[in-house]
Amino acid sequence: MRLKPFSLLLCLLTLSCPALAMGKSIYGLNEYIHIEELDLQVAAKLDTGAKTASLSARNIKRFKRDGETWVRFVLAIDEAHERTIERPLARISKIKRRAGDFDPEEDKTYTARPVIDLELCMGQTLRTIEVNLTDRSAFQYPLLIGSEALKHFEAMVDPSLKYAAGKPDCTDDATPGE
Repeated sequence: MRLKPFSLLLCLLTLSCPALAMGKSIYGLNEYIHIEELDLQVAAKLDTGAKTASLSARNIKRFKRDGETWVRFVLAIDEAHERTIERPLARISKIKRRAGDFDPEEDKTYTARPVIDLELCMGQTLRTIEVNLTDRSAFQYPLLIGSEALKHFEAMVDPSLKYAAGKPDCTDDATPGE
């Protein structure tokens, strides 16, 4: 059986670009993310070793509104973004503590964090992602995108790249999310 030149080229491309073959998008170690509900663009770290996504917040308080649990917080990014935000609480996440963060007197190996749903735009892809709230102001990136969120974005991460997706552009013709 003899392959036509185009078929041969297609086969070679499929073998050399497994991300394309699987329908995945390639992102860098860091990407710009637009948080739709907050109309805010931030730099994020993509971390396949973390399970969940985390957004830098402080003054985190739970409260009731119309019988539902909500969370009120202030972004811990910079002074320009200091405004109070209120979102419905999706759930409480138990985040495993690292060895240096563990207090044997507390007898807890996890930290409870509130989780909210946010629409995030990365590249041209828009997804609704669960994001836990914690103070990340000691870290370089205010948003961490973990493996669960990366699955929703159908992402492959190339740590040798930075900002591979460019500026977020989730206009009406963007890929809608789950």
